[in-house]
Amino acid sequence: MSLLLCSALSHATDIGVVGLFPGKAILVVDGAPPKTYAVGSTISSDTKLIDADRESATITVNGKRKVLTLGQTVHRSAASSGNSVVLKAGDRGHFMAQATINGGSVNMMVDTGASLIALPAADAIRLGINYKKGQLSSSRTAGGIVPTYIIKLDTVRIGDVELNQVDASVIEGGLDVPLLGMSFLNRMEMRREGDQMTLTKRY
Repeated sequence: MSLLLCSALSHATDIGVVGLFPGKAILVVDGAPPKTYAVGSTISSDTKLIDADRESATITVNGKRKVLTLGQTVHRSAASSGNSVVLKAGDRGHFMAQATINGGSVNMMVDTGASLIALPAADAIRLGINYKKGQLSSSRTAGGIVPTYIIKLDTVRIGDVELNQVDASVIEGGLDVPLLGMSFLNRMEMRREGDQMTLTKRY
């Protein structure tokens, strides 16, 4: 079981995931106390839980699919448009995002100081990215200067927000966590409220 305790959501159209099980999810809906929903349950007149496991819950809002990971919240109006996602800060204050890159899952840390999405070489290989066809460059890390390859990612998806042809770098050494950098974030309107960050697609 995955479980995250959080305060009740203050906005009247929020859905938040505070617990995940195979076939079930614990959700906070419209600021109410957490409630367990089984797959197939109707959350509200326009919202239904259609899938859940230990990693994520999938809901539909007015027929549109929305994937939420533990700690994520979504405004139902935003889910309908498919243009926004809400991230929650972790224990260390970092905002983490469960992303899908070229169809593969990656847990990324939001980093406004990174000019591009940055992937460790091991993650790029796992995602099936032939990064050595990219433009060779270099990056300075704590361990020194390491080879870096500049590439374009076909798709980057977080929740229902998807961008195509996103610039990224693949770093051979010195990077432990994939970074969600400005090549993605520049195309978002970012709004932070306490321990929540809302990303809204601009173009």
